[in-house]
Amino acid sequence: MNRLIFQFSLIFLIVIQALSTQAQYQYPFQNPNLDTEVRIQDLIGRLTLEEKASLMVHNTQGVERLGIPAYDWWNECLHGVARAGRATIFPQAIGMAATFDAQLINQAATVISDEARAKFNEGVRIGNRGRYTGLTFWTPNINIFRDPRWGRGHETYGEDPFLTATIGTSFMKGIQGDNPKYLKAAACAKHFAVHSGPEAVRHRFNAVVDENDLRNTYLPAFKTLTDNGVAGVMCAYNRTNDEACCGGNVLLSTILRQEWGFGGYIVSDCGALYDIWKFHKLTTNPAEAAALAIKNSVNINCGDTYKAIPKAVEKGLISEKEVDSALVDALRILFRLGWFDPAEKLPWAQLSAKDVASPEHLATSREVAQKSIVLLKNNGILPLEKDIKSVFVTGPNATSFEALWANYFGYSGQLITPLEGIVEKVSAASIVEYSDGCALAEDFNFRGLWKGKETEVTIAFLGLNSLLEGEAGDAALSKFGGDRNDLELPANQIEFIKKLKEAGKPVVAVIMGGSALSLASIEPYVDAILMAWYPGEQGGNAIADVLFGNVNPAGRLPLTFYKSINDLPPFEDYNMKGHTYRYFGGEVEYPFGFGLSYTSFSYGPATLAKQKIKADENLNLELTITNTGAMDGEEVVQLYYKKEGKDENRPIKSLVGFQRVAIPKGEKAPVCFAIPTKSMQWYNTKTKQYEVVKGKYQLMIGSSSNDIKQILDFEIK
Repeated sequence: MNRLIFQFSLIFLIVIQALSTQAQYQYPFQNPNLDTEVRIQDLIGRLTLEEKASLMVHNTQGVERLGIPAYDWWNECLHGVARAGRATIFPQAIGMAATFDAQLINQAATVISDEARAKFNEGVRIGNRGRYTGLTFWTPNINIFRDPRWGRGHETYGEDPFLTATIGTSFMKGIQGDNPKYLKAAACAKHFAVHSGPEAVRHRFNAVVDENDLRNTYLPAFKTLTDNGVAGVMCAYNRTNDEACCGGNVLLSTILRQEWGFGGYIVSDCGALYDIWKFHKLTTNPAEAAALAIKNSVNINCGDTYKAIPKAVEKGLISEKEVDSALVDALRILFRLGWFDPAEKLPWAQLSAKDVASPEHLATSREVAQKSIVLLKNNGILPLEKDIKSVFVTGPNATSFEALWANYFGYSGQLITPLEGIVEKVSAASIVEYSDGCALAEDFNFRGLWKGKETEVTIAFLGLNSLLEGEAGDAALSKFGGDRNDLELPANQIEFIKKLKEAGKPVVAVIMGGSALSLASIEPYVDAILMAWYPGEQGGNAIADVLFGNVNPAGRLPLTFYKSINDLPPFEDYNMKGHTYRYFGGEVEYPFGFGLSYTSFSYGPATLAKQKIKADENLNLELTITNTGAMDGEEVVQLYYKKEGKDENRPIKSLVGFQRVAIPKGEKAPVCFAIPTKSMQWYNTKTKQYEVVKGKYQLMIGSSSNDIKQILDFEIK
């Protein structure tokens, strides 16, 4: 009875509101003054089943008879608006995480969404409504980078759930904006869930994971983003515990929709519904796969499987009401983006070509790149003097565009390679020699070695690029579908460094790449090591800023650098034991959170406001950091916690807070934390819910996961 009353009331409201605006709008769904749910129901009531199905694939053709233009849901902005021509290129996601600066990443994402709206407005003006012109962005990638062999790991924010959730939420909010009615653009958390390789078998792989690891490692970042209003979630190619991620009741219906109350849209990864019947063999044809996905709330199919929706209805596999229910969530996103509204109604109508790749946006890209760079070794050679008499710039990444832009990138007429950045930085009287030195991999034909004997210092740009690590099909030089099978630099690069050292001059190694590498093979032969990731279009300038002391490096590693691949479990093993700093008990080359500086810092005694707190209170901490060196700098203060007592499922320690603090030389800075106890909640596999567990804890304060300065005891009662 209540449902009938609601439906009658809704119909009555539609009729009344439609009559009041009939003169201005042909249909009620076109009227921006009406309630969004009223508009959605009006539109659905005017569509045929075939038209509904056509609106549920990513590349919709629109509905001409209703004046609905075509719309392609597929767009990317992993580190800048991608694949759509000119845009500001930021550092790759793993570099964003290395900043440990959530506010800065929100600022970067705001720049990206400004450019997204500007490019969208220009596209509408010239009638360009194709792929990569829309406002539904399939970003961020918040999968946990559990194993450094995964080729797509550089798309993520690293191996820690808390860091991933924090940076991911900041990025998402910058993309979506804070308008109470409209989305500036729609972010999408991917790939849900338990997805991190192997790339070569992703279309048929079954990730097996226990409930503890699922709930306490793989899902928390997704839950945080859904709690904070992310517009979309993309389900993954693979199966998780035998269920298709894009057709599974546990992940989609039970956890995402019912437990978390997610009301946004779910989109399949591209071709994932095809995988359900073709490779996973969970259904026998496209109609059955479409029905399975719709029953589990997949709203948009990237692919063409949903073209079989009418056949699925005809066969009785699903009802048209179920189709309507799935379509509602997708249409709601388009209405929130203002797709059906006059341009002048939208807050960002004034953004245009002038707002794409502006000087201000380039400055933000440069700042993110500067703050992402991690100093791993320095025997005092850095920073270099700008009046250096001569420098030899070499290595396969010194002039590589691929090493700047990684994957999912836009284009820029202002790409600054490391060579160009150094040339612009040094004195006009400085001699800069250059040779590529060696190929990226395999070729041992070395070039320009003699230049290292005639210059004061050699700067070698080594590492990987998107040809060696990345998504299946993109990394053309990878022998493992985009993944890697070891942690070493390419063998020719190691030999090249040894040859450079024979010149007897200092050698600085700048590593570019998106994953953990074992650098022990070159460490004895170099005087300094910088990890620069894939630093974006301003990467060359940012690297030069750090090399020559304009910027004091303070990036931190968002993942563990292991000594050897032999220290890790098999790549296909999704059990967290032995993976990441939280569960790896051995010695590492560089720990999670590690990074050096050109200055030094001391930590004063930390104090807790209370040592015993209730389960709904904050843990309040204060301490003072002093810059004890001779250069202004930034310190990243990191908080980790551990529950006392024996529990094999608990990690060794877990990040629960961090702050990046700028401190002038010789000065002190107060640092305050207010840690919600909810940040320390744990999923109880017996009670089937997240709990703030009462008991005794340790709070560890440090500059990395291994460099713990102080340990404080506290209790949750």
